Amino acid sequence: MRWEVLNNDVSKPEAHTRARLSVTALRGHALPAQGWSLYFNIAYGVVTGPLDGNLMIEQVGGGMYRVRPTTGFKGLKAGSTLHVDYDYTGLLIKMERAPAGPYLVYDATPDVGHAVSDYQIVLPTRATQLQRPQDRHALVTPQDTYRRNAQAALLPAAALPPVFPTPLALKMGAGRVQLVRAPQVISGPGLKYETAFARALFARYLPQGDTSHAPLPLRLRIGAVDAQQSPEAYELSISGDDGINITGNTAAGVARGLQSLHDLLPLPSPGATQIELQELEVIDAPRFAYRGFQLDVARNFQPKEVVLKTLDLMATYKLNKLHFHITDDEGWRLEIPGLPELTSIGAVRGHSAKAGVRLPPAYGSGPRADDPHGSGYYTRADYIEILRYAAARHIEVIPEIEMPGHARAAVKAMEARYHRMQAAGESGAAQYLLSDFNDRSVYRSPQEYNDHVINPGLESSYAFIDHVVGEIAALHREAGAPLKTMHVGGDELPHGAWEKSPLAQALMQREKLAGVADLWDYFYHRVDGIVRKHGMYASGWEELGARRSTQEGAQQLPNPRFTQRGFSLYVWNNTPGNEDFAYRLANAGYDIVLAPVTNMYLDMAANGNPEEPGVNWGAYLELDTVYGFKPLGAQLTEAGRQHIRGLEATLFSETIRNSAQLDYLMMPRLLALAERAWAPDPAWAQAVDSTQAAALQRSAWSGFVNTLGQRVLPRLDLERGDVAYRIAPPGLLLEGGKVLVNHVLPGLTLRYTTDGSTPTARSKPVTGPIAAKGSISAAAFDRTGRAGLVARIVNR
Repeated sequence: MRWEVLNNDVSKPEAHTRARLSVTALRGHALPAQGWSLYFNIAYGVVTGPLDGNLMIEQVGGGMYRVRPTTGFKGLKAGSTLHVDYDYTGLLIKMERAPAGPYLVYDATPDVGHAVSDYQIVLPTRATQLQRPQDRHALVTPQDTYRRNAQAALLPAAALPPVFPTPLALKMGAGRVQLVRAPQVISGPGLKYETAFARALFARYLPQGDTSHAPLPLRLRIGAVDAQQSPEAYELSISGDDGINITGNTAAGVARGLQSLHDLLPLPSPGATQIELQELEVIDAPRFAYRGFQLDVARNFQPKEVVLKTLDLMATYKLNKLHFHITDDEGWRLEIPGLPELTSIGAVRGHSAKAGVRLPPAYGSGPRADDPHGSGYYTRADYIEILRYAAARHIEVIPEIEMPGHARAAVKAMEARYHRMQAAGESGAAQYLLSDFNDRSVYRSPQEYNDHVINPGLESSYAFIDHVVGEIAALHREAGAPLKTMHVGGDELPHGAWEKSPLAQALMQREKLAGVADLWDYFYHRVDGIVRKHGMYASGWEELGARRSTQEGAQQLPNPRFTQRGFSLYVWNNTPGNEDFAYRLANAGYDIVLAPVTNMYLDMAANGNPEEPGVNWGAYLELDTVYGFKPLGAQLTEAGRQHIRGLEATLFSETIRNSAQLDYLMMPRLLALAERAWAPDPAWAQAVDSTQAAALQRSAWSGFVNTLGQRVLPRLDLERGDVAYRIAPPGLLLEGGKVLVNHVLPGLTLRYTTDGSTPTARSKPVTGPIAAKGSISAAAFDRTGRAGLVARIVNR
């Protein structure tokens, strides 16, 4: 099977895309005239109905579609190809809307899905395929990239900021300290992990056993850091007379100081027998107490090892909150005692002809129930291991249980539980039921679901929430990392939900609720009570603190009913009309974590070019888009500023089918979040004069990208080598008959060819302007020899 865009039609106000699936019957395997269906996932926006050639395209549910023959279809001979042409509403820009996970089902064996393993998405290259408005979706050329990269120049190593993220205060000394053996680590109480980390840090570089030189002391202790209140504040000093000293307000501060010491070490070099450290003094503390990353393992599952690797990266760059998105419509990823269906059904995706057996395939997971990313969950032991691993690195894990929307996995699992127990004659079948079987509400979520909402009219809904919250809280206590808060969702409840549910209507009458907005408030009043009962405060998406509007698309307003509840709101929506909503919520008294889609959603593609993975419904995010975010808007009152807790980078996993894709979208953009969340408010963000601000920002940006390209990412390559971060294509520009080449990360090795072939690690290095004629192809390479995206230009 092959898929391609036929054309993008921008000639009418309602621009749309026509696409083609080309299905070839293998030799010896003709496709009959009737009795089969071809299933696949598409994110959204397919025009369903009859197709040319006596075919039909239908939406099965959510993002699941199928093509089947109708009367008059003649079948497909073995070795022949069938072209299935169909339309999208709106223009298809990113390949995330291409069919994914295709499989064939025959009517004679309806429970068996045959995966189409030979499937290729053909990227658009022709002008008719690439037509689009010349707005934010415009194609990015190598020349565009060159001009954007030219904001920064290659800096000498001595000019690089020595610590990342930028510290609060750093004073360089005059001398250097030479080490020929590992320092002697001397630590106070409560620093078990930090002591082990310090010893392992120097073991990479220096021997432990040489007694010909007295070891330099490395002292770790907990004590007051001058004028700094943050528990993560630290002092770091290096001197020939007194050795290395790190003092933190808490163990977390000592850990952050050790990461800065790590940053000061030279890059690993084979055969090195000694290292030199610059004498210096650092006093440092984070700008924001909350510096988070949201990892979504519900849409596509990631194994425990990937979570642990993510925690290591977070600790390295001084991030301290893992927002763990473990439930959604397409998956429930945590074992909950007493509710086995949550994982036996809610954590399993695959084809089934019968309802209630498992969740349907989604996001390309295909027909097999053992697909490692469609199916999977963390056992209690797995989760406890993750919690302890995070706690050792002073990272707080905040689990998210989506409700009342984005809850299809839970809703369907509890329906299956109900039917199983009813059929067996067991009591308590409805104890945790989440849906009203007589609900006739008409709605559709952004993910195309109409059966995924927890119903507030059932007392069993609150029993379910109480049970789940209690069990997760118990897991955290067992791990020695008690929960302070739980994220209870709140986003994207579709308009129309609950409106025709008899049980919801009965509740509204009993409680004298005027409409769905009041029912929403009632639901979260109850949820907040449950969370508080278990010793926590409630966190959620911004809708948790918004007064629900009866009109779709209306500007959101702060809800005055919950301002005194201590809710912590994660605000993603800064789309047109809601640009200042986070600040209005903060001014109203809500605590805020800023996670704006136009700056911090790492599932967004870097740009609109077809080869760049990711989605684009909210924005495109290049590295400088994240770096350039100004957290504190002018609309904030002085009281409102005190309610801004910090920043979070969010990564939903619709397009992530393996850890390499996760790495690509996460890094290095996560480093820009780390800088913006830890470093002091930069001078360029405070400058009133726009010309001065631009000059200051250009200078700071140059230091940032040079630090990444020359030190941070090379260290990651040489010490880990398992992070497949995005290596952007070089910029190319013709000038004076020569090709100029640059890169967003100065310091990466650039290589090129002159015959149009893809550069390899053996291709010529770029050492200056390229005078050669021909089809010039260039790419950047990391320290392991891994190549990035290729840029091409013709020099005639």
